[in-house]
Amino acid sequence: MRVAGAAALLVAWLFACAVDAAQTPAVRDLASNRAPNLTAAGDAGTRLPRLRSLLVSWRGTVVLERYYNGASRDRLANIKSASKSVISTLVGMALERKLIPDIKTPIATFFPEVARDRDPGKREITVEDLLTMRSGLEGTSNRNYGAWVTSRNWVQHALARRMFAPPGEMMEYSTGNTHLLSAILTKASGKSTWQCANEVLAKPLGFTLAQWPRDPQGIYFGGNDMLMTPRNMLAYGELYLSKGRAGGQQVVASRWVERSCDGRARSARPWNGTEDPLRDRKYGYGWWVHEIAGYDTCFAWGYGGQYVFVVPELDLVLVTTSSPDVSEERRGHRQVVFDILDRLIVTPIARASGS
Repeated sequence: MRVAGAAALLVAWLFACAVDAAQTPAVRDLASNRAPNLTAAGDAGTRLPRLRSLLVSWRGTVVLERYYNGASRDRLANIKSASKSVISTLVGMALERKLIPDIKTPIATFFPEVARDRDPGKREITVEDLLTMRSGLEGTSNRNYGAWVTSRNWVQHALARRMFAPPGEMMEYSTGNTHLLSAILTKASGKSTWQCANEVLAKPLGFTLAQWPRDPQGIYFGGNDMLMTPRNMLAYGELYLSKGRAGGQQVVASRWVERSCDGRARSARPWNGTEDPLRDRKYGYGWWVHEIAGYDTCFAWGYGGQYVFVVPELDLVLVTTSSPDVSEERRGHRQVVFDILDRLIVTPIARASGS
């Protein structure tokens, strides 16, 4: 069966499950604080060969935790580009500690070669422009990714890209931007991005980050291939739901959490010469912003189906991990995952919350 046909059938089945789930006593009893029955959502995951985990935390309690296709609670997942959200968190913490003077600091402060570049526009690129993917530099993702990661110097390769727009004007999604942020964190702190991440972020959340790949100069990959367990990802989402607090301390400034999840209009460059398929999703500081079942959602997004969703109005965090391998099923998988979240998790929980 073709992927599109399979996805359509599964969406229809999910809708039927959602109707059944809506009749459970836990959902009908709006005065109760009990979580709704999310069995239908957990069972739906068994039909997705790419899915590895599905976790839901509501009001600070894990109400659904399922693993699929050989995955387990302690198995590390490659969170792919959800790593960009983590890099954003680290930048916010570096700003709070004055390791980076200001979000409007020109990146030439850290890369003197930029000041010598023939294109004067590069001298205007700021830390904020990298965070919002509005550096104006030709991207290193998609069709340009291979040449970039096989280059001898990833930082120099990213900085040498031509300018297609003035900084701050147009968005082009590029992992080169977040890798430059990793290089800035390394220069500003005098420690590797991995060391920084463990000391200021992972440790307060109660876990340790495994090492992930580095570029030829030893700079940890900024914006891809970080490794976390689904429970680690859930703890990270809870941090943002709690406006940066964890374990009784302010780990990340609340204003940084708010700014990160303040979605900006895309004003995006055409996607490979065609209309941008993600035009309905806004982008903050390394976080995507979108609605699920009518609720504003801030989420970290990694290739293949690695997600951390934060739904503040419902006091809800959702995590999914999936096979990160390249596959024609990837887009159909994403469609069904969003349908599960929409119909079988967010909608029932909204009803149980009285929202």
